[in-house]
Amino acid sequence: MAARRLRASLKGWGGVGAMAIACALTAVFALLLPLAHARGDGSTGVGGQGVARGTQARAEKCGDHPEDLSPAPSGSESGKTITAIKDRGYLSVGVDQNSYRWGYRDPNNTDKDVELEGFDIDLAHRIADEILGDPAKVRFRAIPTNQRIEAIQKGRVDMVVRTMTITCARLDEVAFSDPYFVTGQQVLAPKNSTVTGYDKSLADKKICTATGSTAYDKLDADKKAGELAGSADISTTVPNQLDCLVRLQLGEVDAVVTDGALAASQAAQDPTVELKGTTFTTEYYGVAMNKDAEDLVRRVNQVLVDYRKSGWQTSYDKWLSATLKSDSPSSKPPAAH
Repeated sequence: MAARRLRASLKGWGGVGAMAIACALTAVFALLLPLAHARGDGSTGVGGQGVARGTQARAEKCGDHPEDLSPAPSGSESGKTITAIKDRGYLSVGVDQNSYRWGYRDPNNTDKDVELEGFDIDLAHRIADEILGDPAKVRFRAIPTNQRIEAIQKGRVDMVVRTMTITCARLDEVAFSDPYFVTGQQVLAPKNSTVTGYDKSLADKKICTATGSTAYDKLDADKKAGELAGSADISTTVPNQLDCLVRLQLGEVDAVVTDGALAASQAAQDPTVELKGTTFTTEYYGVAMNKDAEDLVRRVNQVLVDYRKSGWQTSYDKWLSATLKSDSPSSKPPAAH
């Protein structure tokens, strides 16, 4: 049955199942990608100037709205971090390279020099354009889900633009911009599955999540609290979220839990799977940077102010509107508070 499911899935989106397997095997390694268009920002690890609203709150002081704790926007480009990036001449940006419509290479494009494209890639382009005056001044690095924070802390990238949820725990380790996208956790399963959503139908089911993801944290907490069936198996975790789709296609797991927006894109890739139920959390994506790069965080927040006014909706309509419902909370940029 697993083999039949996989063969069926390979018929969808130009053999995306094969692409997913190949990407999942290779994307574990942080690959230095060619110089390409980008708009990203990053921290060099150099301390920035002090800010009016101060350093983002630590996790124990975070409260219920970590997405509201980023430093105030600023158009200043005189900080140490931004100066270092300008002197270097390019941004180093951690991204995904295998999330359909977020950060990926179209497998149907035979051009060997095809660039990464998608919603997160568009945002990286805009930031680079405003800070460096040229959207081409960027070097992308493919970063697995479970290495996003480490890549920032160890200076392998200046910033990460990779569907990264702002959480209190993460604010102890990295700094975040204001939110640029709102979504929530959702269940993805085969269309013929008995799974109906994030409910009792997950009893005795094997569920896949990405290591270090908010999806796993939610499942783990709910299982301990008795809000998720005790017989649900959440032991399958993978370095990259897309690896879960591969496991699902192979019949190795019964369901995937991930951000609803990502799940919708995966359902668009594979016509044998679908979203089950509705989102059961509210989460916000932010651009992650080094905690010492406050000047850069403030500058990125100013970019987001401009992007919400012009650019965000165009990118959303191009990449995501086809996979998300018109009444989706993701269809408009979240306001910064």
